[in-house]
Amino acid sequence: MKHTISLFLTLAAFWLLNSGHYSVLVLSLGFVSIALVLIISHKMDVVDQESQPIYLSTKILGYYLWLIKEIIKANITVVKHIWVGEKSISPTLKKIKISQQTDMGKVIYANSITLTPGTVAIDLVDNEITVHALLSKDIESLEVGEMDRRVTLLER
Repeated sequence: MKHTISLFLTLAAFWLLNSGHYSVLVLSLGFVSIALVLIISHKMDVVDQESQPIYLSTKILGYYLWLIKEIIKANITVVKHIWVGEKSISPTLKKIKISQQTDMGKVIYANSITLTPGTVAIDLVDNEITVHALLSKDIESLEVGEMDRRVTLLER
């Protein structure tokens, strides 16, 4: 039930932000649309903790702030190496062990790697992720495990 309420609130906020009109007609049409989506979602049996990860709600903001800082730092590094030239890059492909237990945690980790400039998550199998990095030091920083640790904390 709490996942349904979360989905309702998410859809209502999305509707209100995109609509920009708050007349009775528009609000009632929005409510009917949301109710229809909720009915269809329940018939499809897709409203669960994976589609509405409520447990992430309290911790995700801090992780996003940390990730944005890392993305900015990685952007500066990539631009610096582009200016210096191709002799400064050292493309590397490596499999890295991950500690996430849930599929959601593994996907968040893989997407975080790909969002960070200079690195791309290529493959995710069981507890290993294949990463391509523009610089070998990026692989080393992933092996140190700060991002892995932070994503694992999200799962708890």
